Amino acid sequence: MNRLKGMTAYLCGAMDRVEDGGVKWRQYITPKLQEIGVGVLDPCDKPSDYGTDEVSEVMKPICAIDLRMVDIAHFIVMSLDVDSHLCGSYHEASVAIAQKKPVVIMCKQGKDSLPNWMFGVVPHEMVFSNWSQTLEYLHHI
Repeated sequence: MNRLKGMTAYLCGAMDRVEDGGVKWRQYITPKLQEIGVGVLDPCDKPSDYGTDEVSEVMKPICAIDLRMVDIAHFIVMSLDVDSHLCGSYHEASVAIAQKKPVVIMCKQGKDSLPNWMFGVVPHEMVFSNWSQTLEYLHHI
């Protein structure tokens, strides 16, 4: 059974203050989601040609685009590295949770390392310790 076919996932995870800008895991997971018929909204793959030096002027439209992708996604796939600063990712996950959308989390350090707060807002069955487990769950759905 493939209940995810035709759905869209937003790829939530750190981009700011991470070495690769958050690109590698998104490039890894995208074709795997597409194989099971899931559309992908990737915040690393959007037009953002802003010609200003002011951070707030640059970030306002970027935040708006990313939050709009959360709005139109059916569910969220979140890469969580507790050693990274995830300001935007936590906000995006909170928006999705408020919209009653599933948030599937892969915690790089393992499920036991997930911040306790997240267990209060996301069912523990939606938290995984590696991409293999995460994809196994998504294939099961």
